Amino acid sequence: MKSDITSRKDIELLVDTFYEKVRNNPELGYIFEDVAEINWGTHLPRMYSFWASILLGDHSYSGNPMQKHIALSKLTTITDKEFSMWLTLFRETVDELFSGERAKQAKVRADNIARLMLHNIQTA
Repeated sequence: MKSDITSRKDIELLVDTFYEKVRNNPELGYIFEDVAEINWGTHLPRMYSFWASILLGDHSYSGNPMQKHIALSKLTTITDKEFSMWLTLFRETVDELFSGERAKQAKVRADNIARLMLHNIQTA
């Protein structure tokens, strides 16, 4: 039986596994690799802190992800299609690795974040 998300180590496993899928995805990988030219050495720890803040309440994240995504949307097309794929990969990763209340919360929070980001991109 899978356990729930309970530690930063769990968050790191989730984030690393998820972004490996994103990087290898034909619909999303180029956005991160070619358009945004993500520095994974800095991006992944930032995402650990983002999700640890949301799911574990550790308050280690600071930043404005909305602003970064709006700026990125001016460089390449980011639509419901891309957000849907992002959510599919995220949910799939959570379900592969974890089970429990925080795992459910992670998926709900990801849905809400994606919906808000897409709305803000479309109205920017």
